Amino acid sequence: MDYRDIRFEQDGGVVTLTLHRPDQRNTFTGRMGEELSDAYRVCDRDDSVRAVVLTGAGSTFCAGADMSAGEATFGSQDASTFSATPVTMRAFEVRKPVIAALNGHAIGIGLTLALQCDLRIAAQEAKYGVLQVRRGVMPDCGAHWTLPRLVGFAKAADILLTGRKFQGDEAVELGVASRALPAAEVLPAALEIAHDLAKNTAPLSVAIAKKLLWQSSELTVAQVEHMETVLHHHLMGRADAVEGVMAFLERRAPNWTSSVRDDWPEWPSADDLDT
Repeated sequence: MDYRDIRFEQDGGVVTLTLHRPDQRNTFTGRMGEELSDAYRVCDRDDSVRAVVLTGAGSTFCAGADMSAGEATFGSQDASTFSATPVTMRAFEVRKPVIAALNGHAIGIGLTLALQCDLRIAAQEAKYGVLQVRRGVMPDCGAHWTLPRLVGFAKAADILLTGRKFQGDEAVELGVASRALPAAEVLPAALEIAHDLAKNTAPLSVAIAKKLLWQSSELTVAQVEHMETVLHHHLMGRADAVEGVMAFLERRAPNWTSSVRDDWPEWPSADDLDT
């Protein structure tokens, strides 16, 4: 896809996706959603991609929806085509870790997109919030599902129903972000984590653990234990299960050979979990 509203850059096993409308504070457009969906699909299927960092150009991550259309911004939409989740490949569906480097303000859909990522690093001085109820609409991008998983019901209600803003340190206190740093340090920290993941973690192991982690809240503990057992059988005995141990014992960097694309397991079905 010809990217215009995002940038796609790869350095070794790490892809950096940058929301790139700096003159408009990276406000979200339909095209940006299409491009981000395409980029996520590329990252998911390309075994050379080991980790993804999502950030924003300039000093803002994403200032929310593009409201240049004025009163028509949230006008009636075609029911057959409109979706409150305009990114059709969500970050949590990408079989690689996705880290949101919130280098500046993340407002509205800017934050709800980041909630779909696996990790979030916030800028201490930036402002964050899901403000949609203050604009006459409501939270989107599955925020009613992602946010309670991250912070619990009471804190999710505080964020989603008030539409209030908060800064980076409070984002950590709430559980929205795992770390808050000065804005200039956010992207370097995210890239450091991504490169560590790309080098030191087995790609198939991470991909499987990520999928089960996101699925786990819908399962009982017995079902999770069953899934862990089934998926262990898929991983044990493979070359990477040998390599991880030997690299540790020989005090060297691992050489992973598994393929997320080619070695993906047959995922246990709901029927399997009921047995």
